[in-house]
Amino acid sequence: MGTLAGRTLFISGGSRGIGLAIALRAARDGANVAIAAKTDAPNPKLPGTIHTAAAEIEAAGGHALPIACDIRDEAAVAAAVAAAAARFGGIDILVNNASAISLTGTLDTPLKRFDLMFGVNVRGTFACSQACLPHLKQSAIAGRNPHILTLSPPLNMDARWFAPHVAYTMAKYGMSMCVLGMAEEFRLAGVAVNALWPRTVIATAALALIPGAQQQLDRTRRPEIMADAAHAILVRDARATTGNFFLDEDVLRGEGVTDFDRYAVKPGAPLLPDLFL
Repeated sequence: MGTLAGRTLFISGGSRGIGLAIALRAARDGANVAIAAKTDAPNPKLPGTIHTAAAEIEAAGGHALPIACDIRDEAAVAAAVAAAAARFGGIDILVNNASAISLTGTLDTPLKRFDLMFGVNVRGTFACSQACLPHLKQSAIAGRNPHILTLSPPLNMDARWFAPHVAYTMAKYGMSMCVLGMAEEFRLAGVAVNALWPRTVIATAALALIPGAQQQLDRTRRPEIMADAAHAILVRDARATTGNFFLDEDVLRGEGVTDFDRYAVKPGAPLLPDLFL
């Protein structure tokens, strides 16, 4: 398997969960990681800040830059990307990880929450991609294998994926549409744009805040499965790996992984399929 040693990653929302797991996997290779997230101070409901994430990245062997950033804010994103590029001499990989969720029906979704999901998921993904792309194009020219990896589901227009939580589905599909369009737009520039999504529910601190989810954690997998799958994608040749909607388990099976119990919160327990699959 290839390595991310010396590569620079810009990860949105990477102070905990899947984003942090991806950062730590890259750090073990010796990568540079800029963590751009809102959590600058401890949150009583959710563990982890950009500073604790940076400390973990450094301890794992990487180089970290914690950046307090609301990715809905155009100026804040531009400043964060500029800071990361100045610190590490460029950007090779963008991971669009930040996301807001509300698994609610139309009548139970306040417009404030609707706006949050579209602001973070769609606007944030577009803003981070737009700001990073000039650096990623330079990375391609330098032969550094640039990638954008967005954590969003495969596109499927079947109504059953929309009906239970239409606002959330639209917001996540907005991220996926960025993948679809940008992959083709920047194909000739040598920048890979792909999506990654879990086949099963992943155990994160944010998941535990969803009503009823705490009782189902034994049927989930740990974020490390997404981190290993992301790593496998990000070391592939960008020119030959773009426009894909990958599932974590499929990626790892392609890498020869057969033991998935090591990722299970409770090995042997029946797993919950992800809500988009």
